[in-house]
Amino acid sequence: MGQLLHGKASTTYAIRKAIQESKESIQKLASRYNINHQTVIKWRKRENVLDIKPGPKNQGSTILTKEEESIIIAFRKHTLFGLDDCLYSLKEIIPNLTRSSLRRCLQRHGISKLPHLQKPKKQTKQFKKYTAGYIHINITQMCTQEGKLYFFVGIDRTTKFCYAKLYKDKTKTSSLDFLKNIIKYMPYALNKILTDNGLQFMHHSYHKGEIEEKTNINLNGLNYQKPTKVHEFTELCNKHGIEHRLTKVYHPWTNGQVERINRTIKEAAVKKYFYKDHKISQNHLEAFLNVYNYVKPLKTLKGNTPYQESFLYLNSIKDKCKINPIHLSLGPNIYGNNSANLSE
Repeated sequence: MGQLLHGKASTTYAIRKAIQESKESIQKLASRYNINHQTVIKWRKRENVLDIKPGPKNQGSTILTKEEESIIIAFRKHTLFGLDDCLYSLKEIIPNLTRSSLRRCLQRHGISKLPHLQKPKKQTKQFKKYTAGYIHINITQMCTQEGKLYFFVGIDRTTKFCYAKLYKDKTKTSSLDFLKNIIKYMPYALNKILTDNGLQFMHHSYHKGEIEEKTNINLNGLNYQKPTKVHEFTELCNKHGIEHRLTKVYHPWTNGQVERINRTIKEAAVKKYFYKDHKISQNHLEAFLNVYNYVKPLKTLKGNTPYQESFLYLNSIKDKCKINPIHLSLGPNIYGNNSANLSE
């Protein structure tokens, strides 16, 4: 049985139980357990071994009578006045009434908050469930002694399997190289990719003047023309059968999954360590990803690691499995023979 004892308790539940069941003298028990004889007398009189709760047994006001409290409750429910308005209105009837005693009286009876002032609870919507293969991609930056670096991060919406790589720039070439790498790295086929509206992922075409309504939308006073040319990033996605989606303009929280992993990586890396060169930072990033993907249990996955979640998914689609994810980690296989069940 769990014990919650106050700070100055000199006995435990077991000692109290032994005192109540013992027929020895008070002096012997006090000497045996190194306690005061008054403590032995107290616990012999008790019917159980629990501490008595502190505070008044019957909650009530020391200033107001029951009749006065009933007047306050009825007045409050009928008028729905605020605290100060109730005080000024009832002061003549109840001379001893103070603002603090009135507030405590309303709190005891659960009417301290007026119903029309209580904010309605926001109805939270759950994310739509997708199968594994929906990747969120984003770019953030970090600094080393050699200069600025950009790391591209991709995380699966369902399994939370993550991949990241550092680049010296955030150009179209870097985004295409990252896309090729993440397609190879992920142990299963990708079906959707969500990115922001950066130049690395889509073409921009801003200009002034009148444009046909079919190809033009008004964006904060700027005329934005939908690009007619397909971006190279989208072309590469289409080549691998991946649907490329874009976030809504000026709505970065749409891509919140990868924004959160960016913060996690920065807290584990640049906010704790200073890197002399790019190679050290890349090695540390790879080590962190191995810990995150294969070791760290996540609450959103009900205690599973991203590898374990990917393993469950791959077991359900053995025919479409690309590679066993354990082959991507460093060191020996510590996950047992179950990882050998997947087809390569």
